[in-house]
Amino acid sequence: MSEISLKKYNTFNIDATCQEIHFIKHVNDLDLFFGMSPNQYYILGGGSNVLLLDNIHKIILKNEIKGIELIHDLDYEVVLRVGGGEIWNDLVQWSVEHHYSGIENLSLIPGTVGAAPVQNIGAYGVELKDVLVRVEGVNITQGRIMTINNVGCQFGYRDSIFKHELKDVFFITHIHLKLSKIPKLNIDYAALKQELDQLSIFTPTAKDISEVVTKIRKQKLPDPAIIGNAGSFFKNTTISKNKYDLLLKNYPTIPMYPVDDDSVKIPSAWLIEQAGWKGFRNGDAGCHEKQALVLVNYGNASGKDIYELALQIIASVEHKFGVRLNMEVNLWN
Repeated sequence: MSEISLKKYNTFNIDATCQEIHFIKHVNDLDLFFGMSPNQYYILGGGSNVLLLDNIHKIILKNEIKGIELIHDLDYEVVLRVGGGEIWNDLVQWSVEHHYSGIENLSLIPGTVGAAPVQNIGAYGVELKDVLVRVEGVNITQGRIMTINNVGCQFGYRDSIFKHELKDVFFITHIHLKLSKIPKLNIDYAALKQELDQLSIFTPTAKDISEVVTKIRKQKLPDPAIIGNAGSFFKNTTISKNKYDLLLKNYPTIPMYPVDDDSVKIPSAWLIEQAGWKGFRNGDAGCHEKQALVLVNYGNASGKDIYELALQIIASVEHKFGVRLNMEVNLWN
């Protein structure tokens, strides 16, 4: 069986191969794989949150189910049913062009619609869970079509049931989103508000916010078409308030965001930068010069090169701060 290059199917541009890839364009296309064990296949969306550590010996099921359907059109809101193979940012642009608000803060997040609930994607004060009604999909191992509501998705910070009980067994075919016809805009995030103020936009539309978020992201994040990357490689770090107070004594400028009464979130980019990794490069594997959360492939780095760099950063940050970083990307081998 001939090998298939996966370079164009992952945004890290890692030149790994597989032997079998199936393009799923309709729910019925999954019938062939019913009863398979998760160790026999991978589910692939846009390849924007995976790191290929080696050539892949599993079957790859690539989500290419398309379609944006208006299923409820009410006075103040709409509910959309969207195919899991749609590009997420295309959906955002479609929504703002139709004057629907709710996901404009999530502009330019890479990947497909079907991958969005897995990560509970979020940016600039908004998360997918804020607008998601339900998920449709197929439990491949059981050969069963299922619908899971918002609560059933068990959303957390960059987390969901699809990373735990349903990890690698649930193929998301469609999601339902509730968007507002009346602008319900979130401009609380400091960088977003600052940019709007600089542009003298004091009563922004959803489209204004989308354009500003896109501008900010393009300034901060490398384009995968030019430099291979998967966006944020690490999650932001949640620690106890007691731990934060101890760190504050030695690092008075350490930033934080409250999570609840007992814990706070620290930007992992700050930890990585303070540990001296921002802009670091070893061969073609590096830590981006403008955004320390982003690991990059400057050309011909292997997945293992990127992974080894990630492990070095994790060890260094833990040694300096006593805080362990968690990876956001999925590792495939």
